[in-house]
Amino acid sequence: MAELLFETYGVPSVAFGVDAAFSYKYNQRRGICNKDGLAICPGFTTTHVIPFIDGEPVYKGCCRTNIGGYHVTDYLKQLLSLKYPHHMARFTWEKVEDLKMEHCYIAPDYASEARLFQKGTKEAEDKTRCWQLPWVPPPVEEPPSEEEIARKAAIKERQGQRLREMAEAKRSSRINELENQLRGMEFLLQQLEQVEEDEIPSFLKDTGYVSKQEIESSLVKVTQSLRKAKGEPKAEQTEVEEKSDSSMNEKFPLVNIPDNMLTPEQLKEKKRQLFLKTTSDGRQRAKQKRQEEELERERRNQLDEEKRLENPELYLEQMHIKYKELSEKVEQRKRLKTNGNHSNGNNVSGGVGRGERLNAAQRERMRLLTTAAFDRGKGEDTFGAKDEDWQLYKLMSKDNDDDDDDGLDEDEVELAHVSSRLQEIDPTFAPKPDAGPSQPAPEVPRLRPLTKEDFQILIGVERFRCPEILFHPNLVGIDQAGLDEMTGVSMRRLSPKDQDLQERLTSSILLTGGSCLYPGLSERLEAGVRMIRPSGSPIKVVRALDPVLDAWRGASTYAAALQFPRQTFSRMDYYEKGEDWLRRYQFCYTL
Repeated sequence: MAELLFETYGVPSVAFGVDAAFSYKYNQRRGICNKDGLAICPGFTTTHVIPFIDGEPVYKGCCRTNIGGYHVTDYLKQLLSLKYPHHMARFTWEKVEDLKMEHCYIAPDYASEARLFQKGTKEAEDKTRCWQLPWVPPPVEEPPSEEEIARKAAIKERQGQRLREMAEAKRSSRINELENQLRGMEFLLQQLEQVEEDEIPSFLKDTGYVSKQEIESSLVKVTQSLRKAKGEPKAEQTEVEEKSDSSMNEKFPLVNIPDNMLTPEQLKEKKRQLFLKTTSDGRQRAKQKRQEEELERERRNQLDEEKRLENPELYLEQMHIKYKELSEKVEQRKRLKTNGNHSNGNNVSGGVGRGERLNAAQRERMRLLTTAAFDRGKGEDTFGAKDEDWQLYKLMSKDNDDDDDDGLDEDEVELAHVSSRLQEIDPTFAPKPDAGPSQPAPEVPRLRPLTKEDFQILIGVERFRCPEILFHPNLVGIDQAGLDEMTGVSMRRLSPKDQDLQERLTSSILLTGGSCLYPGLSERLEAGVRMIRPSGSPIKVVRALDPVLDAWRGASTYAAALQFPRQTFSRMDYYEKGEDWLRRYQFCYTL
């Protein structure tokens, strides 16, 4: 710094001093402190204790710790940021500094004060301060008027009517198309009956069909599609079923003939036809079942859409209630299916085998399969020679399995339908994940509107916890002495055995610096010094007239004195004596 001042800026002379010494000399002239005493200055980044004897500082007895007001502010900023992470941007350094100087205080007993806030007593609530952040309440939505409700209902009704008209027009067009196809196929069959046997292939080649059976099969499909489009009941399927039965009889002519009227080759062919007929019947039943389910699903979707258009709010509420009931029912049945209503003796459900989770039809099928596998290889394989064998085959087939005893599959299908429907009409709906039997499905958190309390910063235990680091720096990881311990260290460095001098020093302890403005600091320091001094020792702790500006006032008085030019370090001294002499320069304040 001297090189910069003298060589770069050409300063004629400089003088150095310590802020705590300037403040102590200034307050001594005002009668606040004695000539013998201690100056304790908790500053911005450091804290100093300087002993004074006969009005002059004795620097060999000084004591310093690297703790100050900066660390208090930083500690308070960290605590508030951890406590309110959503408002971290609000905790600027300047604002936290204001909160520290306005609300922080020194607790007389830190442990008892902390227990007071831990219990949450009325006194702790009174000591808690609230900082209200800017908050604007959300606008209150007024309920729609009767005219607005009626207007929206009319718009929905017109939209629903338009959708119904479009659906009806599309359905009529589809019915006309299918009827035309049906009449064309019937006419084609009539023409085919009039064609001679040897001309049938050339006739079919022009039509695009391969055989008469293919035309009949297409006729059955078109008829079913037409019935589906018209929504006709099942009783009108008789004609279609009769046609299908007649075609089946033509394909399998040996099925209905008794065995005693057939030759061995015809018996083998009958077995093959029985197998093919059983497989075809199963496929036909499955196909018919799928068609019926599709018709039922379309009818139900149409009814649901009509209900939704009539009252959307009530429909959405009913769907949510239905989804909740079905999900609880499915989860309960999954738990019962996994645990089998058994426990392991400790009131804890335990796993069981698959056999205990099957219904009666599934267990019977497993028994038949096991018996058939056990009998295989014991003699000639004659399975299928009798009609009873094919009845047994039907029982063993998976197509014969019934649903679970309590209709579990229907509930799962219904739950999937309700879930997909809610996803279509409710954008905020989130389906529950597939939770295991031992852990329930986690609830989806619901967002709530922010209130005035969400923008309040409560400062309770932080008020005395942050400035407590002046007495216990280890709270922020600094392994050094506190203010009261520094006083004892400074007196021991100056005169470890002169009790009279130590009593004179403790009878005039001056607190200066910006960090001594906390309420309760003087009382806490006096109690701490009393703990390290003999009983009955005089102890007096006073605070400077202006802890922040008294150091400047003392320095200005020193600079205005007549002896000031002789106590400065000039540029000539710098060039002649060098910077080493400057290091040995000591502040000498004499008036």
